[in-house]
Amino acid sequence: MAFKSGFIAVVGRPNVGKSTLINTLTGKKVSIISAKPQTTRNTVRAIITDAESQIILMDTPGIHKPKSKLGEFMVKRAIDSLNDSDGVIFVVEASDLGPGKTDSMIIERLRDIKPPVILVVNKCDQASEEQVFRTITSFSSSLKFHEVVPISALNGDNTDILPGILRKLLPEGVMYFDGDDYTDQPERMVAAEYIREKILQLLRDEIPHGTGVEITLFHDREDKDIIDIDATIYCERKSHKGIIIGNKGSMLKKIGSMARADLEALFGVPVFLQLWVKVKEDWRNSNTVLKDLGYRE
Repeated sequence: MAFKSGFIAVVGRPNVGKSTLINTLTGKKVSIISAKPQTTRNTVRAIITDAESQIILMDTPGIHKPKSKLGEFMVKRAIDSLNDSDGVIFVVEASDLGPGKTDSMIIERLRDIKPPVILVVNKCDQASEEQVFRTITSFSSSLKFHEVVPISALNGDNTDILPGILRKLLPEGVMYFDGDDYTDQPERMVAAEYIREKILQLLRDEIPHGTGVEITLFHDREDKDIIDIDATIYCERKSHKGIIIGNKGSMLKKIGSMARADLEALFGVPVFLQLWVKVKEDWRNSNTVLKDLGYRE
């Protein structure tokens, strides 16, 4: 049997569970997760390899109306991924009951592409059978889908059938990545994202979206199995800096402690993590800062 390989774009509006689905399918924490929308800022590739195939899932930023250069970058990355794929997973929520404004915008984009589109109706564990049926019926009347799969990405319900469906969409090809790889993200980027995830989880709504993380040092010690990581957290206001640091540094310590635990679990060795906070007003519209953070080529 010929080996098959290819790319599957995962799209949808913010916070529908795209990252949770990808982490469930790979069995690894590839994409960071929070309850806040627009958590994913860049295209993250997750890799599923077996004896027959290599499926490369592209976790894209949620498509939304951008309000900054960062937002424009995020939406462009999501749209570009559609035409660079062999198939597309369009994720919606079971309780949607039909396409809203953003979903309708995405559907218009999907009409113009050649790759087959799979509708994945997520969070079925949080909706009634009637709601799931109405959602599937309404979305299916707006676009002809290759397959429709109701799931719960969080619980893993019905997600096991997706790899088989995706495999059929792939052309014969080479193995793009080593069989043991589960993401193409550099370790520096993974570290930055883990730190940003903790900021999203711990701080209130208006602050996390104004923060970015730059890894200024990532060093494997030669004499010991320890990784040294220095990171700078950028925020847009002096008042936000104080909140991120917290009383006597308590919040920054909590962010660091939680991020360190995840990084040590990922890398399998102790991590010495140091964090700093700097104010960069309106950094989300600064091409220089966006490039430093990996949000621009």
